[in-house]
Order: sequence, then structure tokens, then C-alpha cells
Amino acid sequence: MKITFLGTGTSQGIPVIGSKHPVCLSTDLKDKRLRVSVLVEWDDYAYVVDCGPDFRQQMLRVNCHKIDGILFTHEHSDHVAGLDDIRPFYFRQGDVPIYAHKRVIASLTKRFDYIFTTENKYPGVPTLSVNVIENKPFMLHNLQVIPVNGMHHQLQVFGFRFKNFAYLTDMKRMEAVEIEKIKDVKVLVINALRIEPHISHFNLEEALQFIDQVNPEVAYITHISHLLGFHEDVEKKLPQHVFLAYDNLQITI
Repeated sequence: MKITFLGTGTSQGIPVIGSKHPVCLSTDLKDKRLRVSVLVEWDDYAYVVDCGPDFRQQMLRVNCHKIDGILFTHEHSDHVAGLDDIRPFYFRQGDVPIYAHKRVIASLTKRFDYIFTTENKYPGVPTLSVNVIENKPFMLHNLQVIPVNGMHHQLQVFGFRFKNFAYLTDMKRMEAVEIEKIKDVKVLVINALRIEPHISHFNLEEALQFIDQVNPEVAYITHISHLLGFHEDVEKKLPQHVFLAYDNLQITI
């Protein structure tokens, strides 16, 4: 299984428009972060988790020609705003499968009503194959995916486990029964927004405590804001098995 980090930034990305913060002015490419998303590939299959406003740029950057579907963690704009840019995939492949909680599907239907309409549909609009998922395992071809339920302040979000890889973002709280689902993973990805506490995201201290609970072989931090600090400086202070993810990072499991 190959994982490509398409984006590792928070909702505004790094650099933030107009910001003079030192991290936003950094020339280190690892400090330049598009909105958070990953590409998961195995055998001949390719699935994207979340489809934010940088989706087009991300697909071009990794030279992706085919996706078999999109999994959504939740409905916030930095995770769904690129949905219209699936059109080239639709034109080549036909209906694009999406997988999401019923609440997320309802939000997408309202936001992208022209995609979901079945009457007088504009001919250049993509068509989706909608799959509502619940907090129970489901199959993507020959691979079982296990949703992992968490809370993003007061909003339910899904993380996903693919074999020995777990991808969690925008988490703030998680019940013990959900943590048990991922306790034997080899690779964990978890969000850490900044150093200071935040109402709806783990900060760095909380993320490191969560990593200790799960005890993976390796952990990567994502959904990073400029307020976490310079990539090079922060990574030097992390435990030996914990790393900051960065855009275009590829790992094989």
C-alpha cells in the first residue's frame, strides 16, 4: 500500500494569504502546505480521502490519472470544496463513487445541488455514485475499511483504517472503543494544529498523548497550521518514531 500526502495544512493552508508570520515567509518547501488530503493506493486501486479546494492542484502535482473513489471525513470546506474538480475523472471513467456519513451527503447535496440533481442536468457536470457509510466496516474491492469515529468540537467526523494504516484528521475527542480499533496499526496519521490548545483540534501535546495511547510503530502529524512552527525545528523536538508529514511525502506500508 502506498500513501501520498496530497496536503498537510489546515483550513487556510500555509502560507496564509497576506500573512507576514515567519513560517508563512519560509522558503523551505516543507513549510508550504495545501489543504489536508491523502491518496491511498494498493493493487490497481486509488482512493482519495477528502477533496478540498486544492484538489485540482494536488492531482496535477502527483500526476494522478485515475481515482476509484473519494472518502469524506466530514463536510467542512477545506475537505469538500474541490468536488467539482472531479470532472476530468468523470469524463474518462464515468460515475465517481463517494463514501460519506449521511449528514455529509446531505451537506454536499445542498452545496453542490447541480451535481446531485437528476432533472435538466447540465451536460458538463459530473455524476456521483453515492455510498452512505456508518460506523462499521465496509469493503473497497478486496480491502476492508474500518471507520473510526471522533469528535471535531461538536461535529462527528470519521477517520479510516486501511489494513495497518490509520488516517485521522480534525480530531479533538475520541471514545476508548474507537481508539481500540486502531491500537495495532503500524502507521498512524493524526492532526496537530498548533502548540496552544484549540477548541476543535488536537494541539501538539494532545496529539503526542494520543500517539502514546495508540502506540503505532510510526506516526505522522498532519493538518498543521503555521502556528505549530517551522517544519525543521518542530521535527527535531518530536519523539524518535513521530514525524511531521509534508506535502508530496510518500510512504509504503
